[in-house]
Amino acid sequence: MGNRLSRIYTRTGDDGTTGLGDGSRVAKDDARIEAIGAVDETNSAVGAVLAVPGLPEGVTACLNEVQHDLFDLGGELSIPGHTLLTAEHALHLEQALDGFNAALPPLKEFILPGGGPATAACHVARATARRAERRLWRLARQQNVSPAATAYLNRLSDLLFVLARVLVRHERGSEVLWRRDRGRTP
Repeated sequence: MGNRLSRIYTRTGDDGTTGLGDGSRVAKDDARIEAIGAVDETNSAVGAVLAVPGLPEGVTACLNEVQHDLFDLGGELSIPGHTLLTAEHALHLEQALDGFNAALPPLKEFILPGGGPATAACHVARATARRAERRLWRLARQQNVSPAATAYLNRLSDLLFVLARVLVRHERGSEVLWRRDRGRTP
């Protein structure tokens, strides 16, 4: 591949704009850039989950694939009209979701995000994926966005929720359930 970035700073963004993959320039707070940034944050949050030692092998393999997909999604968004993700990508997430969820007990209460380092990081990744989905829908109201991209982020946050449930059992055995009545009086 060679050296694609010989210099990290270019100074071209000092005027408040940034370049897209098609060579055009847009404001740094443009809806497209917000969506790209939120996808990048999600990828970084998934990386934080992967940085926790001792993850179950299936979780690691799944999240490694997710990171590649998210990188592709960022690339897709950087070139208006270009598509890289397909409905098949969301289908793969659904299959992973079904596989991981099959071993979990039914969820009858809300759970508190946390548990152990990997579980907590996975909940942060889930919330970040939801933000990326919201940013992508904001962009979709202004410009054409692939339905596969929005579906992917929707499934991804669901997958990260299920993976957090898997990881909490791996790290500490059980989830902490939200208690509506904690004995406090108003």
